[in-house]
Amino acid sequence: MSTETTASVSTHILDTSVGRPAEGVAVQLAARSGRDADWQALGGSATDLDGRCKDLPALPEGTTHVRLDFAVEAYFENNAENNAEKKQADVQQDAPANRDSGSVGAFFPEVAITFAVVPGEHFHVPLLLNPFGYSVYRGS
Repeated sequence: MSTETTASVSTHILDTSVGRPAEGVAVQLAARSGRDADWQALGGSATDLDGRCKDLPALPEGTTHVRLDFAVEAYFENNAENNAEKKQADVQQDAPANRDSGSVGAFFPEVAITFAVVPGEHFHVPLLLNPFGYSVYRGS
């Protein structure tokens, strides 16, 4: 919850390669109180069945910048192992993921998003993810 002296942050992840939420992605939260200040690790969480982190730590008073670190490589490795049948179907269809890449997993093993916050506001930062790219935006 935000107050007049702090901001609050939430996030969720949609795996656009399969069109569903990304479950089990570890997310770490850090904050700092100015452009030149050191980052303070605040803790983390993991995405739930709906791809949301509902229990990220509160931001300290005076926070001006926030960093969310998403550990996506393990998610894609686990997803690939759990979808062996789907991969076989993709190979038979000459899917771009099989044709254009010799590796399993993610091109970006980690995604770090840094953004500015102001007291009294809530910042929802969704991550749209696939094995070869991602996008992020300020949600509502």
